[in-house]
Amino acid sequence: MTADEKNRKMVDSLPQTAGSNADSRKLKSQTPGDHKVLLCTEHLVKEFPIGGTKKNPLVVHAVSDVNLEIYEGETLALVGESGCGKTTCGRTCIGLYSRTDGEVLFKGKDPQKLTGKEKQNYKKSVQMVFQDPYGSLDPRMTVAEIIGEGIDIHHLAKNKKERNERIYHYLELVGLNREHANRFVHEFSGGQRQRIGIARALAVEPEFLVLDEPISALDVSIQAQIVNLLIDLQKRMGLTYLFVAHDLSMVKHISDRVAVLYLGTLVELTTSEELYANPQHPYTRALLSAIPIPDPKIEQERDAKKIRLEGEVPSPINSPAGCKFQGRCKCAMPICRQEMPKLRDIGGGHFVACHICDPSNGCETGKCV
Repeated sequence: MTADEKNRKMVDSLPQTAGSNADSRKLKSQTPGDHKVLLCTEHLVKEFPIGGTKKNPLVVHAVSDVNLEIYEGETLALVGESGCGKTTCGRTCIGLYSRTDGEVLFKGKDPQKLTGKEKQNYKKSVQMVFQDPYGSLDPRMTVAEIIGEGIDIHHLAKNKKERNERIYHYLELVGLNREHANRFVHEFSGGQRQRIGIARALAVEPEFLVLDEPISALDVSIQAQIVNLLIDLQKRMGLTYLFVAHDLSMVKHISDRVAVLYLGTLVELTTSEELYANPQHPYTRALLSAIPIPDPKIEQERDAKKIRLEGEVPSPINSPAGCKFQGRCKCAMPICRQEMPKLRDIGGGHFVACHICDPSNGCETGKCV
């Protein structure tokens, strides 16, 4: 039995939640209107003060006016360069960072206004797998204590035997075994630590997971196995993912829709197939052209066609007026330096924030780059 077959067998043993039938969803082939919104953000803003004076404070504009809707059972990928605000956006969405402005609603309710049992249920429903597994795992706790902590807080086990069985089950589910339960974090490799982080998140039976580059610490031979496991778990348990990633080839495999961030601003949002087949924003095109192909001859042939971005990334402290990408865009027009483009639907649920894609500016969609 292969590792993937073993994982699927474990997944099949999990209780199936209502509305999580594997045949009931293939979001890539359906329109957003067919689905119930689980989490949405409206004009989400997150800023970090770094000094200055009371009258003229200096702040880092990490996330600026982001509007997202995440549907039940889907995987929304959040992609962009390092430092563009992906992780900050994910953490702010679930309340690990308090938002500066805007609104976040989970099942129609603002998590910051929940109290008592409702707040406890929300914390159980929303979990995060962190990018740095070593930094997010307590080195003084055993693996059993790390995974069992959430089980204890939410009273998911009736006795010690049931608690241990749940811990062993989730360890095996992510490719580890029960002997690992009594070890400490420093005894594991980076990839194994990441699996422990995934097991910890799954142990409280969440509905929504923020996956902050969950496979970046894994070797190539294990990445596909973990991604397939996440997909199987999603189908069986009805999970919803916000998948933060750099690996655009893996994003294509796992995501239903993709949101592209640049300097904290949402510049493009559409289905995975549409984004890879018909990217519209110049920044998105540059990202896709940078995906390497594991064939030296093909890579050499396409090298001349690669889109190379020029210029410096603007400072998130003092961003330029107009479009934040205008300083690196070969197709920038005068309006790009004066007015911030709005995210608009160009058809079929494909949203783009770019003046070039606006017919009112006398431009034809897709003509740039």
